[in-house]
Amino acid sequence: MSTVALIVGTRPECIKLAPLYAALRQSPRLRPLLVSTGQHREMLAQSFASFDLKPDGDLQLMQPGQSLPALTGRVIAAVSAWLAEVRPAAVLVQGDTTTVLGSALAAFYAGIPVGHVEAGLRTGNLRSPFPEEMNRRLTSPLARWNFCPTEFSRDNLLREGIASAACHVTGNTVIDALLTTRARLAATPHDHASLAARLGVSATFAATYLAPAAGRWILVTGHRRESFGSGFEGICRGLRQIVDEHPDVGIVYPVHLNPQVQEPVRRLLGGHPRIALAAPAAYEDFVWLMDRASFVLTDSGGIQEEAPSLGKPVLVMRENTERPEGVAAGTCVLVGTNPLKIAAEAAYLLGDRAEYLRRSQLRNPYGDGTAAAKIVSVLERELL
Repeated sequence: MSTVALIVGTRPECIKLAPLYAALRQSPRLRPLLVSTGQHREMLAQSFASFDLKPDGDLQLMQPGQSLPALTGRVIAAVSAWLAEVRPAAVLVQGDTTTVLGSALAAFYAGIPVGHVEAGLRTGNLRSPFPEEMNRRLTSPLARWNFCPTEFSRDNLLREGIASAACHVTGNTVIDALLTTRARLAATPHDHASLAARLGVSATFAATYLAPAAGRWILVTGHRRESFGSGFEGICRGLRQIVDEHPDVGIVYPVHLNPQVQEPVRRLLGGHPRIALAAPAAYEDFVWLMDRASFVLTDSGGIQEEAPSLGKPVLVMRENTERPEGVAAGTCVLVGTNPLKIAAEAAYLLGDRAEYLRRSQLRNPYGDGTAAAKIVSVLERELL
């Protein structure tokens, strides 16, 4: 039986690799090992709990105020040491983080084949998103298997000279995670009051917006490094304008723990009775929120993929995206960090019922929930 190491460092990596870990556990020929770098420790631990996962190895690399060069060096060194001890048959990484690039390099140095899940996404701008675009581009030629969510992402790799045989279109594993979690929630319904208590949302707000048949509200997330500073100032002003112009509308914003996100968000949005600044949500709680929101404002890549499967239009608070398939399909619209643009596009969805319904019924281009099974099939075939 061949051992396959799945290396994760952040919340999105855990969410997107959890279905693959589960599928590998069902394989008669492959045995998964889950390794945490701890790049984002608190939010990663929350995600492990959401999927009832416990890492087989924890490298505990997170340090307060960590710089990119220091973190990258620690990932390469620590993952290299772990690989030398365990010698798995393959290493799987997901996405675009420092954990991804550092782990792929460590596996390459060790002569261990790498599978890159969610490969081939590109904006064409190395500074946006930073450093994620660079991480993705450098990981692709290191990978024996590039598992691409769409034909468009596969074409990106072919243009860069990656061999066709190394590119496999599978869909995105986040759809697997989303549909599984939504089914679990349907079997064991969440209580809105308990969820509000977990997230630190007031009982008054929860009764007004989160209770069954309550008022309209928007789900917001934001964390991108390239928006630190003036970008987040613009985002917050745009959100404030939305609630000022629409007195019936609420906002739920689970705020990322990064201090450069917390400071402007708390300063500009804190205390507003129709803006609930929540604690970071466990995955099942976030799916519950996403399923009930009117639409989503986000800079998250995963949410651009997930929300359309729930019939939720997405306004993307970035100047560009490595997921243009959603923009082309109409499920996502780029609004950047300009407050006027954010408020105007939100007003369009809030005020035009026909347009809202049209966009909520568009087909999600990111898969049907079978990505993990397709990836396992490739690995079973090629890991002899």
